[in-house]
Formats: sequence, C-alpha cells, structure tokens
Amino acid sequence: MEVVLSLVSLTFAKVLQFSGIVDRNALRIKKMEEKALEVYDVIRSIRDPEKPNTLEELEVVTEKCVEVQELGEDEYLIIIKFSPTVPHCSLATLIGLCLQVKLQRCLPFKHKLEIYLSEGTHSTEEDINKQINDKERVAAAMENPNLREIVEQCVTEPDD
Repeated sequence: MEVVLSLVSLTFAKVLQFSGIVDRNALRIKKMEEKALEVYDVIRSIRDPEKPNTLEELEVVTEKCVEVQELGEDEYLIIIKFSPTVPHCSLATLIGLCLQVKLQRCLPFKHKLEIYLSEGTHSTEEDINKQINDKERVAAAMENPNLREIVEQCVTEPDD
C-alpha cells in the first residue's frame, strides 16, 4: 500500500511540475523526504542486540535521524545518525553494522551510505564512526560466524 501511495504521490508531483504549478526545488525536497521515510521504514524494525525491542522502540533511530541527498540521477547519499541508549554502550558498533547490512540488502535504489553516532551520544563516537563506515572492517566482521549470526537475528523481520 505504501508503494502505491508513493507512486501516486510521485505521479501527482510530476503533473504539478509539468503544469508549472510547483517548482523543481520543492519537488526535489519532497522526493528526498520520501526517500528518507523509505530508508527509515527499513531500519526501524532492526532489533536491539541485547533487548527484545526494535531500534525504533528504544529511540535509537527516529525519522529525524535519516537524511537523503541526491548525488545524481537515481543515486543518493544516505546519512544516518543514531543514538545509543547509553553513552558507554558496548554494542554501538554492532548496531551500526546491523544498519549497514540491512540497508545494503533492502534498498532498491543506488546509494552511498554514511552511518554515524549522533554527536555527543557516545564516549568513543569518533572511533566507532570510523569503524562502521570502513567497508573492509564491515566485510571482515561479517565473515565472523558468531557476529554474522547476531546480525542476522537483529535484521531479520519477525515474519521472515
């Protein structure tokens, strides 16, 4: 249903654009907001590694933590700034890894991904930010069977 509404919204926006009623910038902003909601819908259901809650329920991720910028035609930069539940959270890197894996698997459009801890929310945020955005470290982490199993449990939808 969400896909249908999104297509109707995009079609309506195109009609307005061609009629000259709405300018291109307003349409671009709306498109980026829609992409951000699409990204949020993917990450909101990721489960916390320690608790039976989702990242959305724990307010680790919110709609406001997702930003999308257009890089080119049908290519986007996605920036996510998440907030761990405590400043010394030992699983912040694992949460970042879960975000990386789920988005790489689920997004249907070409994108570049940057994931950060929200400023001031963790005692070692700079180190963690480097780790979760390093493709080689992410790949190496996913080669570890124990870590991969934990990530799979976090990113798998309950219905899967």
